[in-house]
Amino acid sequence: MHLNPAAGPILTSAEIRSIERQYLAAGVPLMERAGQAASEVALRILEGRSGCVLILAGPGNNGGDGFVVARLLREAGREVVVVCTVEAEQMPADARAARLAWQQAGGQVVPDFLGSNWALVVDAIFGIGLKRAPEGRYAEWIARLNQLNSPVLSLDLPSGLDADTGRAPGVAVRASHTVSFIAWKPGLLTHDGSELCGELMLNTLDLSVADSGAQVLTLASFAPRLKPRASNSHKGTFGQAGVIGGAVGMVGAALLSARSALLLGAGRVYVGLLDPLAPMLDIVQPELMLRPPGDLHLICSALAIGPGLGQSEAAVLQMKRALGFTGPLVLDADALNLIAASSNLQPRLTQRDAPSVLTPHPAEAARLLQCAPSEVQADRLAACRELSRRYRAHVVLKGAGSIVCLADGRLFINVTGNAGLATAGSGDVLTGIVLALLAQGWEAELALPCAVYLHGAAADALLEAGIGPIGMTAGELAPAARRLLNAWVSERSGGRG
Repeated sequence: MHLNPAAGPILTSAEIRSIERQYLAAGVPLMERAGQAASEVALRILEGRSGCVLILAGPGNNGGDGFVVARLLREAGREVVVVCTVEAEQMPADARAARLAWQQAGGQVVPDFLGSNWALVVDAIFGIGLKRAPEGRYAEWIARLNQLNSPVLSLDLPSGLDADTGRAPGVAVRASHTVSFIAWKPGLLTHDGSELCGELMLNTLDLSVADSGAQVLTLASFAPRLKPRASNSHKGTFGQAGVIGGAVGMVGAALLSARSALLLGAGRVYVGLLDPLAPMLDIVQPELMLRPPGDLHLICSALAIGPGLGQSEAAVLQMKRALGFTGPLVLDADALNLIAASSNLQPRLTQRDAPSVLTPHPAEAARLLQCAPSEVQADRLAACRELSRRYRAHVVLKGAGSIVCLADGRLFINVTGNAGLATAGSGDVLTGIVLALLAQGWEAELALPCAVYLHGAAADALLEAGIGPIGMTAGELAPAARRLLNAWVSERSGGRG
């Protein structure tokens, strides 16, 4: 998924419908505006491409948008074929009017399409209202469309994708470009939407849209904290970070987190390893202070527990100590599994006064919510909200289009990152980045969004440099994240970073 730089609110389909009713009642020609916006995008895609444009128009207002696009492309000199299976009188009033305008301009409507050599295909089959799998002729169209070797522009969202959840319950259009109208929809940015939307663009149609509390995660989300270090600072200025984990066979997970915390600026980093035969020195990063985990909760300003922790009695003991820690606490991996499995540990977490940060992937989230991973993925935003509410914590639900829900209910969807992050240890690196920022005194409300955005941006920077996605390793992420963080600080401070 590629996102243009425009930020903006994220609205559910119900919120979009409410806005549409408000403006339509005031006489605003929304369909004409949407068609104009989409036709401009289509003409940019068509630059340098000859041949005919295929527009697949569905039975509702999304199909009406398609008829407006068809008329405007024809006026611009392009040959256009419009396919629609329903009669005009079966369409909503605005869509019926758009179809009539197309036909009055000399355009034709055909019931099906043949051939595969199209300069562009415009997907105007379904809009934001579809919640089920496409069926019948429309499912057949989408399956055939996905076999074409042509650019595909979806209007509002790829047909077959749930606008609110990002779930594609059946066949769905695989677009090369998607233009979203009025506001971003959650489903464009997470789960299957991350794979299906291609290059994403937003056009507000010149409407004023209120902030719903959900936002695309951008640099601006945490920019106030991007400040240069004072020249008279010292290692104590930047906190003491602690990582507890590293049971037998899993020491590497704790070391990845700790190295990431060090590279992202924590003043000192302690590593409490559960493996009794663990090394006392990390030869790759000798600055780390390795020791038994017993007293880390007494000497650190921020603590992370879980990477390689295991679920032994010793792990449970460390969890109890960590949950009594009076500073910011990051819980990952087996720390989350222990919380999910223990009715004794859960109240210790929910009763903490200091900030708690949870970093589950969908399977861990499902254990915490006592449901199936498929239920988490079916509505990732709702799952993340419930995790935050239930455990009184700041939460990132990891995955394609990671969801961040802060303890005050604010939601963000992250659009940085790529398939290179699907590698062992990348979550441990994210934990270390969050920990580093907390140790340096960042508020959890800014530290978690920054860490999630930075983690994905580091993977994108590696990909741009030719590293990955195949074979990208977790150990490569932290150095890339360090370069980016320093660059951001330098840019905001006029080169004084």
